[in-house]
Amino acid sequence: MNALSINTDLATRLLTGFIREETAKFGINRVILGLSGGVDSSLSAFLAARALGPENVIGCMMPYRTSSPQSKADALLVVEQLGIQSLEIEITPQIDAYFARFPDASNQRRGNKMARERMTILYDQSVAHEAFVLGTSNKTESLLGYTTLWGDMACALNPIGDLYKTQVRQLAAALGVPERIISKPPSADLWPQQTDEEEMGLTYEEVDRLLFQMVDRRMPQERLVEMGFSPAFIERVSKMVQGSQYKRRIPLVAKVSHRSIDRDFRYPRDWGH
Repeated sequence: MNALSINTDLATRLLTGFIREETAKFGINRVILGLSGGVDSSLSAFLAARALGPENVIGCMMPYRTSSPQSKADALLVVEQLGIQSLEIEITPQIDAYFARFPDASNQRRGNKMARERMTILYDQSVAHEAFVLGTSNKTESLLGYTTLWGDMACALNPIGDLYKTQVRQLAAALGVPERIISKPPSADLWPQQTDEEEMGLTYEEVDRLLFQMVDRRMPQERLVEMGFSPAFIERVSKMVQGSQYKRRIPLVAKVSHRSIDRDFRYPRDWGH
């Protein structure tokens, strides 16, 4: 049995229960998410529709002028299949207005700006619709730092954040996410023909196998080499994980009091309810 294989029935019960319980704690039974047409956001939408009912899920499509028409078509396919609510808010005007001042900006800067613009829209719409922002980032992206701080990482709750990309695909298939969404090359769709794996220079299958052994099983480097991973690959992935640690923790606060918020005054978010 593949070490990354999951019990999809159990995972579905756990994750739908998580969505129901965490939203109910605050008397809000509606969520909104960025629906990109990719497998991650599609799976989050499928889980939310099961947990809360499709009438309480809003999929927000936020294309840029260079976004792939196929991405929008796949997002609409999810909307139609689930019967959830949908919005479309184009981000081209504000993105182009900003970068008109910085025409030489790199793809990284443009991609980060787009990711953060989309999240500001989601949080604005969350107020308009009295909904929690639902996360769509998986464990592989988080560990590698292939996420944008205060962009796609931001959310009120994330049902898929502890699933590796390959596990996202397993669960998506079990829940009936369309095969064309599951099998297409993953892409943040930040510029034409951009794909995640080409940009990172590795495949999700190979990096997930390593991350599982490295993170979940805490295997030392010598053991990883014995398992067949090359030292160069181990070193590269290790540096990506270590170099992106700052993204996975709340901002550092200088300690000057007896009870600092990030280390001494720590309560669950539903404390007092």
